[in-house]
Amino acid sequence: MSRLRDKVFVSQRHNWLLFGRFGLVGATGVVVNMLTLVICKRLGPDAHDAIIAIPWTPWNVRWYHAYSTMAFLVANFWNFLLNRWWTFRTTEHTVWWREYWPFLAVGLLGQLVGLGLLTLLMHPGSFMHLPSRVLDNSTGLRTMLYWAQLIVIAVVTPLSFVLNKLWTFAAVRGRPVGVRRGAVS
Repeated sequence: MSRLRDKVFVSQRHNWLLFGRFGLVGATGVVVNMLTLVICKRLGPDAHDAIIAIPWTPWNVRWYHAYSTMAFLVANFWNFLLNRWWTFRTTEHTVWWREYWPFLAVGLLGQLVGLGLLTLLMHPGSFMHLPSRVLDNSTGLRTMLYWAQLIVIAVVTPLSFVLNKLWTFAAVRGRPVGVRRGAVS
């Protein structure tokens, strides 16, 4: 048991530290995401109204999909800046946009998964539909969209961490601080 503990916690201490930092940045990102979602929902059309029908299916793209995507884009950029500066500390290794596009790609993959889950949580005909008796949209804390968005964030975050650690910020690992990709010595 001691060997397992050492293997998981001691030898992986750096990864646990990164995961903790990623989690703290993510917590601020949740706040940014939810504030953006609230603003979009309050200023825009009814979240359940359809924007476009998806051909040959009973499904529609609804405003809550657009609001969730806007919230994702704002929070994604926020999280990128903080993760780059504090979690993975890569600001001195390469220009920001070289890391942002992979970070955004990972985020978009998570957002696609999240939109599928959001649809299942919000659609009244879904087996995963959140209970409308409790989440009746009568107050902010009883708004189904807000709870669905929080669930989506909780599900997508671990996938996002692993992919960003292994791909997005891995490209600059191992280079000395101050050496940029393509820089001439």
